Amino acid sequence: QVQLAESGGGLVQAGDSLRLSCVVSGRNFGNFRMGWFRQAPGKERTLLSSIDLSGFTYYSDPVKGRFTISRDAAKNTVYLQMNSLKSEDTAVYYCAISTTIFISTDIGDWRSWGQGTQVTVSA
Repeated sequence: QVQLAESGGGLVQAGDSLRLSCVVSGRNFGNFRMGWFRQAPGKERTLLSSIDLSGFTYYSDPVKGRFTISRDAAKNTVYLQMNSLKSEDTAVYYCAISTTIFISTDIGDWRSWGQGTQVTVSA
């Protein structure tokens, strides 16, 4: 059974940076498209970024140019480097594995969700 565990969240000030990690256990993640999502209180969980087997990346408009996704196959880990953080980035951040070969923003096309890591950005 595949399990995902996020870490790296915390309380920072606007303009600061954080790097989130997502460790995949139970199976080699090399064959999966991986994604980072976030969910703010009262809002839907949305896709921020994804990376596929070849390293092709996708970013949603709110994070494009500020966030960078990467993967380390040797460590079975996916990262999300977040720079120039804003108060509106405050949310619980999750990683997940895609069940499709194409990029999907539908959370129903993603599985094996981790427990999430809280990111709080003070203005």
